[in-house]
Amino acid sequence: MTSRLLPDLSPWRSSTDFRLLWIQGLITYFGSFMALIALPLQIKDLTGSPLAVGAMGAVELVPLVVFGLYGGALADSADRRRVILGTEAGLGLLAVVLLVNALAPDPALWPLYVVAAGVSALAGLQRPALDALMARIVPHDQLTAAAALNSLRWQIGAIAGPAMAGLVVAYAGHATAYTVTVVTFAVSVLLCLRLAAAPPAQDAQKPSLRGIAEGARYAWSRPVLLGTYAVDLAAMLFAFPNTIFPFLADELDAEWSLGLMYAAGAVGSLVLGLTSGWTSRVRRHGLFVVGGAAVWGLAIAAAGWFHNVWLVLCCLAVAGAGDMLSGLGRSTIWNQTIPDELRGRLAGIEVLSYSLGPQLGQVRAGAMAGWTGTRSAIWTGGVACVASVALLAAALPKLLTYDSGTDEDAARRRAASTDPAGVQASGV
Repeated sequence: MTSRLLPDLSPWRSSTDFRLLWIQGLITYFGSFMALIALPLQIKDLTGSPLAVGAMGAVELVPLVVFGLYGGALADSADRRRVILGTEAGLGLLAVVLLVNALAPDPALWPLYVVAAGVSALAGLQRPALDALMARIVPHDQLTAAAALNSLRWQIGAIAGPAMAGLVVAYAGHATAYTVTVVTFAVSVLLCLRLAAAPPAQDAQKPSLRGIAEGARYAWSRPVLLGTYAVDLAAMLFAFPNTIFPFLADELDAEWSLGLMYAAGAVGSLVLGLTSGWTSRVRRHGLFVVGGAAVWGLAIAAAGWFHNVWLVLCCLAVAGAGDMLSGLGRSTIWNQTIPDELRGRLAGIEVLSYSLGPQLGQVRAGAMAGWTGTRSAIWTGGVACVASVALLAAALPKLLTYDSGTDEDAARRRAASTDPAGVQASGV
């Protein structure tokens, strides 16, 4: 019975590139989370304003939209390995900029916003290539297991990174945190160099607005895909309070808990990830998407109500487990149903769905906290999340009834992955 709960390691055993990307991602996540915590803390130290911290989301918004969509088209027309390698190197250079600014006698505020915009642009370019590559390097019947292992990797980095970042910034300063980030990206680039080439199809077109529109039309014609995007966007827009955690920790008179607040969600996700073996045997992944998002919203609302810091941390952990379950369902549906020739462009839309929401959520949380208070901004967002998810589930019933064994798009994608061309593309 216990073995049925443990993570399914089939993708790790069957794909060398999956192993490389898993290790590379773990290292990158650790460094990225160090910067993710240090950057808003540095803005807070320089300004003392929750609105200034929340403005990071506004600065990141336009680059994310533009480069996320372009990155999706690029992933269908260029070697995905080269896209990943180039953007990873660019992110490392931006970490160097943060380090140089932090080492200055009087660190400036504006470079922090410039780097935040640059990171958003490069992440928008990179993420579609990473997501689109997964369906090639992992066999079709192992996609849910691969999504669970990738989530587990993220959770390990999300726990270690914020927890260490809080200590590093408090005792060694922002510059030390940025130094760790630079080193992790250097190692990540070396690992990316070992990935096999992932060239586009021979008839692939150059990135264009027409190509992006073709991907958007495909997504619009698939209610299940629309549901995955809309549910995640709504959940993050209304219930992503991470940017105001520094102020929540102050109100709870528990400044020491800030790193734990950032890490708590990943702890909940980690618990679910370590017992995710059962998810490989589930076919109704739409239920994961809706149910997980509802749990996320309820837990965030509860975190805004409680005054005890330990109860708040427990709620954030439950929220993380719900978010992971929803993300596992989304990733599986995307990789099971979307044709490879459109996978990059649809991944660009996915970047917007799961990244645009948190960026807007930062702006909403920061503005709401400045207007009504930190705790009110958190619990009202959680309630709005649950209500919006319920409305979307009612409006898009095909998401709830999705079954990977009977869905027509999943059947076509499964057939494509088992023909000779599909086997060659997947690297299996």
